[in-house]
Amino acid sequence: MQQYFDTIIIGAGLSGIGSACHVSRECPDKSLAIIERRDTMGGTWDLFRYPGIRSDSDMTSFGFEFKPWFSDKVLAKGPDIREYVIDTAREYGIKDKVQFGLKITRANWSSKEQLWQLTATHEATGETREFRCRYLLNCTGYYNYDKGYRPSFEGEESFDGDIVHPQHWPENYNYSGKKVVVIGSGATAVTIVPSMTDKAEHVTMLQRSPTYIMPLPDNDKIATFMAKFMPDSWAYKITRKRNILLQRALYLASMKWPNFMRKFLLKQVRKEVGESTDMKHFTPRYNPWEERLCAAPDGDFFQKIRDGKASVVTDVIDRFTESGIKLTSGKELEADIIVTATGLNVQMMGGLSLTLDDKPADIGKKMTYKSIMIEDIPNFLWVFGYVNAPWTLKCDIASRYVCRLMKHMDANGYLVATPTDNANNRMEEGALDSFEAGYAQRAKHMLPRQGKSGPWKLEMNYGKDKKILLKQPLVDEFMQFDKSVAKQHSKPEEQANAA
Repeated sequence: MQQYFDTIIIGAGLSGIGSACHVSRECPDKSLAIIERRDTMGGTWDLFRYPGIRSDSDMTSFGFEFKPWFSDKVLAKGPDIREYVIDTAREYGIKDKVQFGLKITRANWSSKEQLWQLTATHEATGETREFRCRYLLNCTGYYNYDKGYRPSFEGEESFDGDIVHPQHWPENYNYSGKKVVVIGSGATAVTIVPSMTDKAEHVTMLQRSPTYIMPLPDNDKIATFMAKFMPDSWAYKITRKRNILLQRALYLASMKWPNFMRKFLLKQVRKEVGESTDMKHFTPRYNPWEERLCAAPDGDFFQKIRDGKASVVTDVIDRFTESGIKLTSGKELEADIIVTATGLNVQMMGGLSLTLDDKPADIGKKMTYKSIMIEDIPNFLWVFGYVNAPWTLKCDIASRYVCRLMKHMDANGYLVATPTDNANNRMEEGALDSFEAGYAQRAKHMLPRQGKSGPWKLEMNYGKDKKILLKQPLVDEFMQFDKSVAKQHSKPEEQANAA
């Protein structure tokens, strides 16, 4: 059996469910399905279960614009995000459109049929299923769900304790009374360290180099105050707009005045750790926002250091030993548990094989169009969020653009939309080459190329993207629309169901 849908969305996480809500509301005549590899919704927020899992974005701007998520708490906790995704799908009638347990292994665009042909494997049974659709939306995120980034360390086989990667945290894992070393200094490490101190004997964060950690209040007193004197919807809109503007201002100021912002951020850290602390452990080698800032709600990370429950060591690993980690300085860290918070493995398009008329489409050699479509790939939309702002902001405006595009095509009898460069805009530079995070640097060859100008230039700028995706004309010199279709004796859904 081949199943036909006008639109298929890959992934039932934040991006997938958000996109599905937009499409079902604005284009109710379009048949829709969501293909999800896991057995539940939530994506990242269902996969990650390590202690303290949370977003580093505030709830009001991290939630969907069409479904207010108002809370006096600032940062969104992992389980809350997962429930929010599920509640949204249920409320907007999306839940029954999800087909679970299916890994899409191949997506081929057929010029003859002017449709996407998808092959999926039901992983529990090994059964192969076929789908066809007019529009394909990839909402799979950007990393490998099967395996996190895990460098090998000399002598690790000799370590007597447990080595755990946050992406594969064991259920009900007991670390009570244990000495824990967390390798890494990114957002995951900054979250895990204070969260494990409630049960562990001591937690040490071992880093090669520091990152910027910004203390934030975990309660939004202004939002709570406004909610007492105005409707919740008003308070939510004002808070959301304020938070988006503040986040954007912080990023832009860091780009324009890096030295000033560096001093400002480090001054906040100095207030938290005290005058007696060696600031070498908290002074990054890079400028603010060359990598993403880490957040510490109510300064919890620094509080645990002041209390003596956690510590930071800046050094390089020589090798693992039976009882811990030997450093190049000669010092040895004792450990019962080593947590390798060493990052993610980037995986494009959820690992599926993307082809055009059975010929491979190399995403790493193509540009993005308006940051959502891919050069020379028809009717394919890729929802990729921000590295410098809440991921969901991009999901909302990208989904609205998708709906604009489909409505325009229907009104004009178009079946195919293909962004095509006719001005030699492609550069050798990758779309995220300037972003210094390890996962981005390791994936330079996999990510789309950067364009010189216009719709081919990826800027990670919410303000500009909002204008481009929601205000600019859909018709331009780079977008090719096509009305032609191969002769068919029946509709696509009739052909698929008869196959």
